[in-house]
Amino acid sequence: MANHNPNDVSIPNGNYFALPFTPEEAALVLLSVPWDVTTSYRPGAAKGPDAILEASPQLDLYDFHYPGAWRKGIGTLEFDSTIPYTSKKLREEAEKVIIHLESGGSVEEEYAVKKLKRINKASRLLNEYVYREAKRWLDAGKKVGLVGGDHSTPFGLIRAVAEREGEIGILQIDAHADLRVAYEGFEHSHASIMNNALNGIDGVQSLVQVAVRDLSEEEAQRIDSDGRITCFSNHILSQNRFEGVNWQDQCRLIVDALPQKVYISFDIDGLTPEYCPSTGTPVPGGITFDEAVHLLFFVKASGRKIVGFDLCEVVPDPKNEWDANVGARILFKLCNFALL
Repeated sequence: MANHNPNDVSIPNGNYFALPFTPEEAALVLLSVPWDVTTSYRPGAAKGPDAILEASPQLDLYDFHYPGAWRKGIGTLEFDSTIPYTSKKLREEAEKVIIHLESGGSVEEEYAVKKLKRINKASRLLNEYVYREAKRWLDAGKKVGLVGGDHSTPFGLIRAVAEREGEIGILQIDAHADLRVAYEGFEHSHASIMNNALNGIDGVQSLVQVAVRDLSEEEAQRIDSDGRITCFSNHILSQNRFEGVNWQDQCRLIVDALPQKVYISFDIDGLTPEYCPSTGTPVPGGITFDEAVHLLFFVKASGRKIVGFDLCEVVPDPKNEWDANVGARILFKLCNFALL
């Protein structure tokens, strides 16, 4: 750190934002989880962490909200090198299941049952890996952020954070509700993460969703019937805006629904599609980059404690680094807000 000049050209060093901190020195550590098995539309999120890491050194470190927050230390954790290999092999199996179902097959047929058994077992093992890593660093007094991967990946982190902090609320920025039960037979589907968190983690007391605009009837009924869920859908946000409600007031309504301790789960498809057009399941509508940043600022300015976060579903375009560039900038803001 003594030799690190933030005004110099950043030299890639294997750390996010080319920062000089080891995990032991840092106040916050980032865990990459290059896993993309159950994505139901376009794969590629497993390549997100590497793409964001590669794009991140070109980002200047001055933060208009909290200048110098990064000086508290953002460390980059090594990840299990078998994860991307396992993800790729199981993705091939998952695609066969998806094709089977789209051709009129059933998850109860033997062909699907065997493949689903392998995928679900591997997903549980991944969750345990993320949980152990997160718990280890939380026990060391660090905050932990996760860089996915598909949106199934943060389950273990949410579990570890909830165990340490007690009752928490999740702020979910996402185009999708992610409340499906074992979607397509995958117990830990990217489309099931919030259902799994609400049903499988005792400390999750509330879920506040922002920008949701693509969901099933069953999910809509769940939102209406589960008192723990507050959904500021894209429809509601747009209607409010058309009626003259400014974003500051909308942020106030959103944050008022959150408890004191907040975990942020940021699916990049919550943004309008021009920011990350390559994401696995893009949907028209959403919030802008600036609106998302102001919402994160409002959470922090309200006095609430950001206890952890994830950023998921960034899919790099091999011909254009725009998706990774946007992902890196959202990640940096998440880190800085969590550090203070």
